[in-house]
Amino acid sequence: MKRRSLLKLGLGGAVLLGVVGGGMALLRPGLVGKQMSPSARELMRAVALSVMDGLWPTEGPARDAAVQAHLDRVDANIGGYPAAVRAELSQLFALLGSSGGRLALIGMSQDWREASAAEIQKTLNELRLSSLDVRQQIYHALRDLNTIAFFTEPDHWSLTGYPGPRQIP
Repeated sequence: MKRRSLLKLGLGGAVLLGVVGGGMALLRPGLVGKQMSPSARELMRAVALSVMDGLWPTEGPARDAAVQAHLDRVDANIGGYPAAVRAELSQLFALLGSSGGRLALIGMSQDWREASAAEIQKTLNELRLSSLDVRQQIYHALRDLNTIAFFTEPDHWSLTGYPGPRQIP
């Protein structure tokens, strides 16, 4: 394949992904107002359970309540971001919420609900080590949104050995 043909193919693929991604974001946005859509909450729930695996309460109502509170904190954080950042997150959530977008962007064929924590951890590690900047950015966005919301909760500080703020006399 000649260089010019390769460039045309790459440009065509980027345009196609942009059009499909834009269409998906219009049909099923990742954010509704300043809140995650149901599919975005499912995505972030799966990522949260895998990123902070072992830090959640054991299975049951306590775990479900902790994860729902966590997702509410993620929503609150996203609501405070500038409109341009929220628009990008909405597009990312819309693409990763669709099977085609998920397969094209991160190479994951199964739904977030069906994937195990180990499978999601493997996918996230592949994104982290990818030579493509966009895949690394996806990794950082998903991981950082969850870890920020998790570790800003004072009840979780002890998990890192942080005793909390010192009292100033």
